[in-house]
Amino acid sequence: MKNKVGLWIDHRKAVIVTLSGAGEETTQIISDTDKHVRYSGGAAAGGAGEDVADRHFDNQLAGFYDEVIAYLREAEAILIFGPGEAKGELAARLEHAGIKDDIVEIDTADKLTDGQVAAKVREHFQK
Repeated sequence: MKNKVGLWIDHRKAVIVTLSGAGEETTQIISDTDKHVRYSGGAAAGGAGEDVADRHFDNQLAGFYDEVIAYLREAEAILIFGPGEAKGELAARLEHAGIKDDIVEIDTADKLTDGQVAAKVREHFQK
């Protein structure tokens, strides 16, 4: 049986709630990304170093997103929500992975506890 999956995501962690015939399972994936620092002043402040830091951050995020995508491969419906840019970045990677059609909604949400994430996912898929 295919699963319905909802996840809250930002650049630091993902909380994945899987609903299936066997019940509900919550998984948390913590990102290994370093804090992403934005420099003011551009190239005059060391733009080459900033480029290296940006590439390093992007590579770390790619690994994090790949780990999240591994949990989503068997889903028949995916709800993505969270603050910031991570939800859109993940959606783009899902499109590249060929599973974007399974996304049913992308929504903005503030920080939530794992219990609040699970409740939001249950509520969404019980409609």
